[in-house]
Amino acid sequence: MSIYIRKESLILFVGDLVFLLAALWLTLLVRYASVPDGTVWVGHLAPFSILFAIWTLVFFIAGLYEKHTLILKSRLPSIILRTQIINSGIAVIFFYFIPYFNITPKTNLFIDLVFSFAFIYIWRIYFTALFGVRKQEKAFLIGSGNEMKELKKEVNENPKYGLRFISSLDLNEVNEIDFKEEVLSIVYSEGISTIVVDLRNEKVGPILPHLYNLIFSGVNFIDKYKVYEDIFDKVPLSLVNYNWFLENISSGTHTIYDILKRIMDVFIAILLGAVSLFVYPFVYVAIKLDDGGTVFFTQDSVGKGGNVIKIVKFRTMNKEARSVQITRVGNILRKTRIDEIPQLLNVIKGDLSLVGPRPEIPKLVKQYESEIPYYNIRHLIKPGLSGWAQIHQEKPPKFDIGFDETRTKLSYDLYYLKNRSFILDLKIALQTIKTILSRSGV
Repeated sequence: MSIYIRKESLILFVGDLVFLLAALWLTLLVRYASVPDGTVWVGHLAPFSILFAIWTLVFFIAGLYEKHTLILKSRLPSIILRTQIINSGIAVIFFYFIPYFNITPKTNLFIDLVFSFAFIYIWRIYFTALFGVRKQEKAFLIGSGNEMKELKKEVNENPKYGLRFISSLDLNEVNEIDFKEEVLSIVYSEGISTIVVDLRNEKVGPILPHLYNLIFSGVNFIDKYKVYEDIFDKVPLSLVNYNWFLENISSGTHTIYDILKRIMDVFIAILLGAVSLFVYPFVYVAIKLDDGGTVFFTQDSVGKGGNVIKIVKFRTMNKEARSVQITRVGNILRKTRIDEIPQLLNVIKGDLSLVGPRPEIPKLVKQYESEIPYYNIRHLIKPGLSGWAQIHQEKPPKFDIGFDETRTKLSYDLYYLKNRSFILDLKIALQTIKTILSRSGV
């Protein structure tokens, strides 16, 4: 581990302590409605300092100060959530079962848990980028194909990733080179500390002994596909096969999450539905004044398990004899996503979720399933009003067939299927709100 990684780990550790102390100070401010004086502060600092020391130890055990965690930032939300759940349990045991600390009000503990989680999350995800303490790690890329070129270009043109590929090796040419002369010499002469390698490529076999020996020189190895997913937020389709699905996708491993998600879907849909009722009269009048047609329409879409569901929307299209066109009011409704408000009824009914792969019409699904391998896997879970692909894909497929765009969309859907969690759902929801407010979503 280089001096720069050690420096960043130290800064993260100090930052964790600072924000834990800040959370405690804010807790006392909220709890007593005044700035905490010396007596109150010291009285709480003693027991909480012991607790903070234990918490940072949990952070260390969870790998929050390790090199791979620092480089692959997308792993942070789930790691932080798990560690804070563990830390919450430790805190409850600490204050409820150790008599020495009974003098500390229990209410303060729960307030502090909320603030400390928020502070640590914000610090780790957002504030650390402002310090710019990390010098880019020199790295070597071993792989093949367009994904390798795409990865190298993206990393080397964006210093935010903390890596820079000094050189690369195309595995399709591995038999034509002298590995010792052309690769190992670069690794040693350039002081390369990280090698990103495609270990799933069958052509990597002949060079594995050489890579093994580099472990003794302190070189770290990262799976190319982990870096690719972390940077592009999608699963490379070249990686996907039956083995990948058995390893990463399972309908039975998210049972508790699915139950809690359903509860949240119903609660939020009822709340949003009630708030949005004031919009209905305005939309009704606008549509009637525009073309005098019906206000609502239903659309057949493919839902969970491949079943056809009927989705309710405000009508935005004007069906004429020879063409189907978006109405003037419909154009506004789509840009603001107001046309999708009635779908909250589908969420309450259970056909849709608030977050998930966007549903497609049966006609297009039939064609995509015949041309795109594993396309039907997106029907493993409920479709959603918004999804991972909708907030990332620059050119999503529209109303007509678009095989290339849909393949890209599937790569984002697979990423969501693999990594779905409350943290990821929250991120999608917040970015969806941002998209709507910026009027960029259609």
